Amino acid sequence: MKYELKPFWNRYFKFDWKFGLFLLVIVCVTRFVLVLKANETGNYSLIGLIMFLSAIIPFVFLSKYGRNQIGIKTTKKLKYLILALGIGIGFSVILHFLGQGLYGKSYENWYVYIGKSYNIPENISVQGKRTMFLIMAIMGMIFSPIGEELFFRGIVHGSFAKSVGVKKASFIDSSAFALTHISHFGLVFVNKNWDFYLVPGIIWVLGMFIASLLFFEMKKRTDSLLGAILCHSGFNLGMIYCIFYLI
Repeated sequence: MKYELKPFWNRYFKFDWKFGLFLLVIVCVTRFVLVLKANETGNYSLIGLIMFLSAIIPFVFLSKYGRNQIGIKTTKKLKYLILALGIGIGFSVILHFLGQGLYGKSYENWYVYIGKSYNIPENISVQGKRTMFLIMAIMGMIFSPIGEELFFRGIVHGSFAKSVGVKKASFIDSSAFALTHISHFGLVFVNKNWDFYLVPGIIWVLGMFIASLLFFEMKKRTDSLLGAILCHSGFNLGMIYCIFYLI
């Protein structure tokens, strides 16, 4: 009989919703606190560590069979991989125009607030801005898409799906992903004070929820987490482009 968890972990856990909830509490609560602290201090170095830990969790806990079951495998569905990237870019641009239309360049616009953490100099040269954009885009397309998709659409989704089915599990992991992103926007640190943007925050969370469902749909279409990762990478690329060149 094949088990999703490695033999060592089978002594302590079952691959079910309780295991998924355990991972969500440990990782998401820690991440939430660290992101808020980073927004206050401007030091985001520990966020990279959280993404790294999120990426390795499936390899720590899951057997080869388990990793295959959650989608850590190759795919030959190239057209869907390209489509995934395009859908991610497209949805991020839609969120840009929604935020721009509703809130302009105020901090109630999610991309304006997130862009604050990039520390783009006001008098930066065209070449300097292009170089900074490329660096941010490459980092944004690699670290969080891999870490978050292996975690949310991978091991967390798989553990919940084992108990409640694929469809319900997709709503659970998407809800967890969206709520975790309140620390990125919604609960904000502006002018050295904490504030909560209720309506913009709700729109942002709904946007992240929809984005998560799109990531999962691309995982299904490609039968691989590569679809989700590429869709997420496209979203981040579009968001970073909007922050650098459209705001």
